[in-house]
Amino acid sequence: MSEELGKSSYDCDICKESFLEESKFNQHKQIHKGEAPYHCDICGKSFSVRSSLTKHKRIHTGEKPYSCSICGTSFSHHSHLIRHTRIHTGEKPYHCDICGKSFSDGSSLTKHKRIHTGDKPYHCEICGKSFSDSTTLIKHKRIHTGDKPYHCDICGKSFSCAHSLTIHKRIHTGDKPYHCDICGKSFSYAHSLTIHKRIHTGDKPYHCDICGRSFSRAHSLAIHKRIHTGDKPYHCDICGESCSDGSSLTKHKRIHTGEKPYHCNICGKSFTVSSHLTQHTRIHTGEKPYHCDICGKSFSVSSSLTKHKRIHTGEEPYRCDICGKSFSQKHLSIKHKCNRCEVDP
Repeated sequence: MSEELGKSSYDCDICKESFLEESKFNQHKQIHKGEAPYHCDICGKSFSVRSSLTKHKRIHTGEKPYSCSICGTSFSHHSHLIRHTRIHTGEKPYHCDICGKSFSDGSSLTKHKRIHTGDKPYHCEICGKSFSDSTTLIKHKRIHTGDKPYHCDICGKSFSCAHSLTIHKRIHTGDKPYHCDICGKSFSYAHSLTIHKRIHTGDKPYHCDICGRSFSRAHSLAIHKRIHTGDKPYHCDICGESCSDGSSLTKHKRIHTGEKPYHCNICGKSFTVSSHLTQHTRIHTGEKPYHCDICGKSFSVSSSLTKHKRIHTGEEPYRCDICGKSFSQKHLSIKHKCNRCEVDP
């Protein structure tokens, strides 16, 4: 008996994955070689093994021949059904010998171990970027190919990965499966819940490396940085004015259109931006949520609190560029210029 025939397992020397059958091992090696002799006659996609082509075709046919006997959910692959069943049983038979974490399937354990080893055996032949698992490489390649094989059966929009389609469908269904355990508010997306929770925790993990200001969202930091760079990539097609972010451009355009989409349900007054409606509503409610931590005086808008605090600090940030005199409030500086410095001697 040859050494090859007597093996109890076959180990891939590239990604370290193990196989009990030599035929499965040989099929796996084709992934690394880049061989893909089996082609889909519907979309032309190629595969290294025939069984992968069979499974792939179910994307087009919608066939899901494997059904869970507990909840009735159907799957296109038998292995997916086995993994799914473990949701009901709670079984996690695969254990990491480094950190002890357990998994319901072997492939998840293999991928997990690469966190410890840093191994990234899957390489994009177009840009050279490397990945720790093949599915991430497949998704990445769609950046280059533009392939979007997942289609919404309601509006027809297409997506490059199944997860994006699942998230998109919540626009149509209104499903909000992520709930805040502090205030109970619900969200369609996990990242929206993460961002929301920072309202409660005060966490601001994104820091400006120029001025040190912190933000709860990466997008807010990106917009803020344009203050320093002067970048204003959004342009008004009516007057040509430029804005640093899309929402500012939307608000600006209402100057031209006269649109005031935010209405007070008490007096009926309308506003161009929601923040102005919020401030206005406090006239009716008497709410003053901004408090001076020095004297305790309260204000309905944060800008009024900022101005008030200058009484205590003595700060005078508005300087006359003619005579150099400083003022605590902008309108006092403007009044000074009109009455004093801009009058001919």
